Amino acid sequence: MKEKIEFEQVIERGCGLDVHKETVTATIKGKGIKQQTRKFSTYTRSLISLRDWLLKNGITHVAMESTGVYWKPVYNVLGEHFKIILVNARHVKNVPGRKTDQLDSQWLAKLLMAGLLKASFIPCRKIRELKDMVRYKTKLTHQISSEKNRFIKILEDANIKLSSVLTDVFCVTGRNIIHEIVESDYEPEKLLHYVHGKVKKSRSEIKEAITGYVTDHHRFMMQTILESIEKIEDTIAKIESQIAEQTKEYGLEIELLETIPGVGRDGAIGIISEIGVDMSAFASEKHIAKWAGMCPGNNETGGKKKIAE
Repeated sequence: MKEKIEFEQVIERGCGLDVHKETVTATIKGKGIKQQTRKFSTYTRSLISLRDWLLKNGITHVAMESTGVYWKPVYNVLGEHFKIILVNARHVKNVPGRKTDQLDSQWLAKLLMAGLLKASFIPCRKIRELKDMVRYKTKLTHQISSEKNRFIKILEDANIKLSSVLTDVFCVTGRNIIHEIVESDYEPEKLLHYVHGKVKKSRSEIKEAITGYVTDHHRFMMQTILESIEKIEDTIAKIESQIAEQTKEYGLEIELLETIPGVGRDGAIGIISEIGVDMSAFASEKHIAKWAGMCPGNNETGGKKKIAE
């Protein structure tokens, strides 16, 4: 008869959650309670029922996998009442061939009770909200770059080589020239009065570059893209205003981060949006470097080190 291996119990009462988009399977176990497994939906009313059930049974710790964004609604309801341990799914794989929602939740509960789960870092709500805005701003900035590249392709299709004579097509000079091209039929010679300061080419070359074959279709496409860029820039301005408001209290931290070579104000805010300002969440500077993926992991077997894929 095989000997049954029991883990030492370090948590008195805990719950393992197997979280999906529409359902949550919960298993509770611990001192003085019978192991039970129940299934709940991810609607708020059902999650409140889950919370009340856990409180009724004296649960103190809850473990769940960090699967996509599905853990967030659960965390919103349970976070203030329990110690939540969010774990990487790769670190809690069950025995192959025995995977069901019920068994997964039971396995999480078992590992939780034995203290074998390594919690992922979850910043406070204010930092998470800041991260949402900073990441969205980054996305929008990339969208503007894409729109500008698309605009330059339209110029090329219209035989206009503005990018060959200006370092930045959307500088003040470039924008003035573009405005004239989009608005009406233009005379290249008259557009040269917009050219001033340092430019890549001579005025004669610029004249050649802006002499094109512009159709109504080109003007329509350019105008549409310019309007799109303007809307995105307006949105970015609103986000930046909200970010500035939300980071007022982090003035000292931003100032200190800006002393790092290559880190400006935006970079400093980006760092805070990812890790917050409470460094007690990390045991040491080595731990935060590892969390940020800035140091190699260990993957050795048989005396040979393998390169992580």
